[in-house]
Amino acid sequence: MPDAVDQITAAWREVRPDVDVSPMEIVARITRLAQVLDRELIAFFRTHNLERWEFDVLATLRRSAGETGLTAGALNKAAMLTSGAITNRIDRLTTKGLVARIPDPTDRRAIRVNLTPEGRELVDRLLPLHTANEQRLLAALTPTDRKHLQALLRHLAESLGDTSLT
Repeated sequence: MPDAVDQITAAWREVRPDVDVSPMEIVARITRLAQVLDRELIAFFRTHNLERWEFDVLATLRRSAGETGLTAGALNKAAMLTSGAITNRIDRLTTKGLVARIPDPTDRRAIRVNLTPEGRELVDRLLPLHTANEQRLLAALTPTDRKHLQALLRHLAESLGDTSLT
């Protein structure tokens, strides 16, 4: 069954048969799927009174911060945001009582960000629901399809330099 990208590339082949538009068949699908997945994830988190970015920051702290928290700079790198954006997000999560700013015991100038007990409980409660939602989104793929897709996407990401969180 043809999808939107098939329609787009067919139209390009019609008007510009001299141009190889086959890369669009991959890049456009990845782009469109990213938008669809983003909409689905936003809707899921809204049912739990969260923005998607809020869960991303909370989850980053849960998996990476340990007991000492992360500096805003480290959280900034892990979340791939500007320093202004991360400060705003920390402020909003602090107001909600989900994270706390704690003075760094080894550097008086530094502040560390850590989950509050409420923030930790929320992430721990939502993580299984979030992964179940992702399972639902991937239901059309067999386990073998998923492994192949995972490997191909990893290879493409590595080839484009996306190899670490920092």
